[in-house]
Amino acid sequence: MISGLDLAGKKVLMVIAPKDFRDEELLYTKEELERAGAKVTIASRKKAVARGMLGATVKPNIELGQVRVDDYDAVIFVGGAGASTYFNDDRALSIAADAFGKGKKTCAICIAPAILANAGVLKGKRVTVWDGEYIEKIESKGATYTGNPVEVDGNIITANGPGAAREFGRAIARALAK
Repeated sequence: MISGLDLAGKKVLMVIAPKDFRDEELLYTKEELERAGAKVTIASRKKAVARGMLGATVKPNIELGQVRVDDYDAVIFVGGAGASTYFNDDRALSIAADAFGKGKKTCAICIAPAILANAGVLKGKRVTVWDGEYIEKIESKGATYTGNPVEVDGNIITANGPGAAREFGRAIARALAK
């Protein structure tokens, strides 16, 4: 358990791509949240087994179309190359916008902050993201790129990649405990 945190009763949704999600970003973040007592549900486009970039396999609990944002305290978009499948996905963008609009912790790691940017929730927010073209993607939607491994700005929590996955999970846990 993360010292002093008790997330019993807190529910977290993690959205992964059907293939090529980043293994550590799902598994380490999930582990940190569960260690603190949160219940984690995994969603993807289909309930078929999803495969990570490094070979991890995960069977999602629900399909994106079944997601009810009201059921969760936080929504997390997991990165990896496959996350780009959600950059212009109406359902994913709707989930992000709905979560943010309802005051939920709205989170993304690696390239997935581009999903939040396209959902219109990063304007005026301090954000981090995987480098390269993704910096431009978030800045073009009004975000301020910080370059930090993990960034918390209100209910928006972002991280820049697999190396930050554990700290990302702990940051979300601390935010949920408040």
